[in-house]
Amino acid sequence: MKSNPNIAIVHDFLMQSGGAEEVLREIKALFPDAPVFTLAYDKKRVPPDFTEWQIEPVGWSQRLPRMHKWYKYYMPLYPTMIEQMDLREFDLVISSSYLVALGVLTRSETAHLCYCHTPMRQAWELYFDYKHGYTRTGFRPKRELFKFLYPIVFNYIRMWDKQAADRVDFFSCNSETTRRRISKFYGRPSDVIYPPVHTENFSPVKSSEIEDYFLCLSRLVPYKRFDIAVEAFRRLDLPLVIAGDGPQMSDLKKIAGPRTKFLGWVSDDDKRELLRKCRAFVFPGREDFGIVPVEAQAAGRPVIAFGAGGATESVIDGQTGIFFPEQSPESLIEAVKAFDKMDFDTDTIVRSAYRFDAAVFREKFHRWATERFEEFQRNL
Repeated sequence: MKSNPNIAIVHDFLMQSGGAEEVLREIKALFPDAPVFTLAYDKKRVPPDFTEWQIEPVGWSQRLPRMHKWYKYYMPLYPTMIEQMDLREFDLVISSSYLVALGVLTRSETAHLCYCHTPMRQAWELYFDYKHGYTRTGFRPKRELFKFLYPIVFNYIRMWDKQAADRVDFFSCNSETTRRRISKFYGRPSDVIYPPVHTENFSPVKSSEIEDYFLCLSRLVPYKRFDIAVEAFRRLDLPLVIAGDGPQMSDLKKIAGPRTKFLGWVSDDDKRELLRKCRAFVFPGREDFGIVPVEAQAAGRPVIAFGAGGATESVIDGQTGIFFPEQSPESLIEAVKAFDKMDFDTDTIVRSAYRFDAAVFREKFHRWATERFEEFQRNL
């Protein structure tokens, strides 16, 4: 890489802590002097170490009313907002994008490398899921308004997103699932670099310490399909623990059986203990990759997952977990019954998780960024 290039990092939002933010943390560690540009920043909602960074939120985000609560309603503004980031002074821009970060404007002499968590779900892969979610809640006039506006807004956003993808010089992504989406929606090649998992933070317990419950753990939003798990375990009359919070909590509680327990948000320490001691981790959604199933394996626990998306890249069917073929309670019920008759080797499960260790990510991402930046420089 050019000696001492001036580097900037761009990330969609800094208002939560999830898998995308774990990737951001590792990229920042590789380039510690790089400022982080973002659409909006709330230091109360990010990990404490993030507050020590030089963070540059877009000026608009400081003036929009109740940005942190109403952010999804400001979606039509995000393409314009991301284009207001002034990155003229930088030689290299690295975007961490799941929404619009890939759309920043850079000079012709500036290399733009994008780590794409997924092409914008709301506009592409999960368009109808999100449309249904936005238009089925609230009072009737609001539902009717969203039903009318949603297709119009996202028709424009899809066109902008495709054009914005053309501004990226090189793509990398978090899974083969995402690589295929980038190819289909953007017509661009990308290199797969699996996201980082801190496997050293997890360790298995003795078999005698495994407790009698299955576990779901994530944000409670519709596309995660926790409704499938809740319904399946109600019919099975088996204990299910759900850790996490989100807008679907009340709907899930309405269909839950007496042996389903909702914990809400849990700390990292509690999360580790839940993963270590569950009978199995249940993953009913279709994710771009999915870090928590890898964490479960690092803790030595098998995964029962819907057999599509990123889970097919992290779980080895019959060795570190089991897949169910359809997103339905019936399919999951059959998988749980099959799981009860299977034996899993804890050491095999843990070793499989090491493929996704954070150290592996750092080495691969740094090599990729260096090689692509040097290629860009040669072609100037």
